[in-house]
Amino acid sequence: MKTSALLPAIIGTLMVLAPSVRAAEAPTPAGLAFYEQKVRPLLSAQCYSCHSAQSAKIKGGLRLDTPDGWEKGGASGEAVVLPGQPEKSALIRAVQFHDAALTMPPGRKLPDADIETLVTWVKMGAPAPRNADTKPRADAAWWSVQPVKATPLPSPPKLPTAWAKNPIDRFIFARLAQNNLQPASRADRRTLIRRLSFDLLGLPPTPERMEQFVRDTAPDAYEKLVDEFLVSPHYGERWARHWLDIAHYADTHGFERDQLRPNAWRYRDYVIKSLNDDKPYDRFVREQIAGDVIAPNDREAVIATGFLAAGPWDFVGQVETQSPTLKRAARAGDLDDMVTQVMTSTVGMTVNCARCHDHKLDPISQREYYSLWSVFAGLKRADRDISPVEVARLAATRQELETSLQTTRTTIARLRGDGYDLADIVGGGDGRGSGKIGAGVDQSSGKAQSDKRGYLEGAKTNQFARATQRFVDGVVIPDGGEDGKTPVPISSTGITVTGVPKTSGQAWDAVRNGAVNDQFSTKLGETDFATGHTLLGLHANAAITFDLAELRKAGVPPELKFVAGAGYFGQTPKNGADFRVFVDGELKTSRDKIGRDDGLFPFEIALPAASRFLTLMATDGGNGIGMDQICFTDAKILLAQPTLADADKAELARLETLRDKLENDLKNLSAPEKVYAVASETAPAVKILKRGDPETPGDDVTPGTLSWVAALPADFGTNELAEGARRIALANWICDSHNPLTPRVLVNRLWHHHFGQGLVTTPSDFGRGGDKPSHPELLDYLAGEFLARDWSQKALHRLICSSETYKQSSAVQNEKATQIDAGNRLLWRQNSRRLDAESLRDAVLQTSGKLNLAMGGPGYRDFDYKEEYAPVYSYITPDAPALWRRSIYRFVVRTTPHQFMSTLDSPNPANFTPVRSNTTTSLQALTLSNNEFMLKQARYLAARIAADVGTDETAQVNRAFALTLQRAPGAVERGAASKLVRAQSLFALCRMLLNANEFVYVD
Repeated sequence: MKTSALLPAIIGTLMVLAPSVRAAEAPTPAGLAFYEQKVRPLLSAQCYSCHSAQSAKIKGGLRLDTPDGWEKGGASGEAVVLPGQPEKSALIRAVQFHDAALTMPPGRKLPDADIETLVTWVKMGAPAPRNADTKPRADAAWWSVQPVKATPLPSPPKLPTAWAKNPIDRFIFARLAQNNLQPASRADRRTLIRRLSFDLLGLPPTPERMEQFVRDTAPDAYEKLVDEFLVSPHYGERWARHWLDIAHYADTHGFERDQLRPNAWRYRDYVIKSLNDDKPYDRFVREQIAGDVIAPNDREAVIATGFLAAGPWDFVGQVETQSPTLKRAARAGDLDDMVTQVMTSTVGMTVNCARCHDHKLDPISQREYYSLWSVFAGLKRADRDISPVEVARLAATRQELETSLQTTRTTIARLRGDGYDLADIVGGGDGRGSGKIGAGVDQSSGKAQSDKRGYLEGAKTNQFARATQRFVDGVVIPDGGEDGKTPVPISSTGITVTGVPKTSGQAWDAVRNGAVNDQFSTKLGETDFATGHTLLGLHANAAITFDLAELRKAGVPPELKFVAGAGYFGQTPKNGADFRVFVDGELKTSRDKIGRDDGLFPFEIALPAASRFLTLMATDGGNGIGMDQICFTDAKILLAQPTLADADKAELARLETLRDKLENDLKNLSAPEKVYAVASETAPAVKILKRGDPETPGDDVTPGTLSWVAALPADFGTNELAEGARRIALANWICDSHNPLTPRVLVNRLWHHHFGQGLVTTPSDFGRGGDKPSHPELLDYLAGEFLARDWSQKALHRLICSSETYKQSSAVQNEKATQIDAGNRLLWRQNSRRLDAESLRDAVLQTSGKLNLAMGGPGYRDFDYKEEYAPVYSYITPDAPALWRRSIYRFVVRTTPHQFMSTLDSPNPANFTPVRSNTTTSLQALTLSNNEFMLKQARYLAARIAADVGTDETAQVNRAFALTLQRAPGAVERGAASKLVRAQSLFALCRMLLNANEFVYVD
């Protein structure tokens, strides 16, 4: 409003007239839309210059840019808008010029239509978004956030009959006619089926299917072909690739420690199946954001949340680092990735631009960005169980089998005199082979330890730690002191021993079932104890005590004996390390300063009924712990005097049969299915980060989303809202039929993949930084059809692919059209497109006859894997059926791109890829000509042709063209090809055809 000398008095009068504010009811979507489209632009144009945050000085202390402002009022603190009561609202009385001293804008009355807009708004309850975003919403009229309009079909003059049948063609032809342009002629039938096959299936048609379609004269032959391809299981494989691009899916973490995600593939298979089933898109999106909350007992819905975890994850920053600052930075990147992925993929909004400040182009505030953080703040990426019910069932079954097996083994052991293996117990087992090789006990804490470790920083000597493994009493790092008189505790009951040598006090790795980390060898003499034997590995300095009383409680008879061999398995020939064996603190055997040359020391020690503890100890021989590796081989506790009466033989045979069955049942008992997805926990409070820095937190935010979509509320509630409810709220906001962005974004993505560019050429940016639609009415028509057809993607494919616009030839010369529309935005022809990397590889395999069409399951690994600090992935030539599956099933490594695929513009999975790069480089030509994969496939193609048609040269040439280009060669081509075969080989022709532009391009 304009200023005047009367302004202070007017503002004061407004404050006096305004009675107490009535609490506004929750705004409806229609009410919010009315505010954003009608009221906010009006207030912005007429009032914000004096009464908003953008004012140089807020006149009278009154703000009209937020609900808080008009409810608080000006200097007197009285509201100027009373929801539902326009006749009592000071703002309405002022714009109506009700009193001479109370006129707004001063001396200039608003048009009647504007006044009526404000009156209507107040009658509606003064709906407005409840957030702190004070940015003027002049952008409320931006095209992408407007409601999807019911668009009448145009009736352009001189509309060809064929173009009148499909609504898409009417829109396209109308724009062409406006520019005095004509569409291209329809492509020939060979081009159409090849185009359609690659578009919908990602594979070329077989020569036989090509010929069948070319000869089919039925008027609906093409429409039947569209339906045939849409019901093919290969449709989901093709279109899942497009979705996985925008989800930046891969099978490894990325970052510094690019570790495997062995269970990520289930999400990839979920996408393929959902697309094949034509799952309604709104359900598809809801499941991926909140499926585990919406349907926790539906395995597909739980797997769907792999979407939120599909991107890169910083293992070092999230797990390994000890720095709280680095952890906060890594977590900030994690939440940014989730928010960005969800919002760019579904509604095409670049919300991440508001991480450090309000969005510079779109009316998206930093507060709104962090409100979206709050939606996902209770999530962590993890390998999670898919079905809690299945987990409980399998656990109960496993427990039942293990209990039965333990009882059976104990009885067999009593009858046969078998014993318990101590290495197996250290590996978390029961002494009968159920322990994990490589698992062990941390000698500084007593905790189970599976990960490899080095020096145990901060480890302390002579502090006995209780162990978590069954039958293990505990562990200690021993040091006997200078004279060996320092007591070393070796049991939980306080038993100590003396006479232990002085040690360095250092410790390494853990007590292991098997070799310790970085062990020099598992061989001693001519025997490799890693095969056919068991190893109990101790790296000096370490001691472990076993609880014999607990063994006896499990059914072992009282009188026992301990048999084992002990040796030095390090690198030093002589004077390496020491070992000792104690029973209840009494030294039973020992050797000092043994080395590799000393071989193995076998021994047998009696364990009377009264004995309680058996202790094995390794010390460093006084020379530090470098390579001081002591192992006890085949360390077993046996019955002292095994006997077997003749009457027990039948029972033993029965028990052994039962044992074998139980062991087999346990072996074949499946583990609970897991998926790399998200796990839920209590959501912490989220604060705005000043300049996006986790070390400078600001105000708290509550869960919410973008208020730019005026038709829907942006506020999801308080921070008391449960984690799952937050994601459901966002999923419902995205999939609400009143959200105009979601259907527009999806149908534009479909259009993009059928024509090479979308009606909006920025598929993941529908804001002011992106493109505007070339055909806005057509985009809205398709969005409306998408909603009307129950969010069916296949219905949209059918509509698009059946249009004459889609069927146009790309091989046309039209100088006039080129001058007017060089980018073909008006679609006066179809666009010629090169095959993407996956389609090209799959086409090569299908052509050579080697394509393995097995669907689903873990991805094939076309690399050698080496586990180091950072895993090493070394790619190999895929030359086996298991590696000839479709490219969608490739195990995708994030930080080590596949050279063949990346050369052909396969995207970097660290990035979101709504539009793939399409480069033309000499390296691509060299790769297709000389890559070992291509050379091998050319040889396989030559062998296939020879097997199909024999040695006849003409037949070979014809078959080669049919398989590669789905057509017969022309006369000149046939002559040149025959000459090449004669001069070089059939392989040379196959290699040439696999490199032809006609093979590499769709049309």
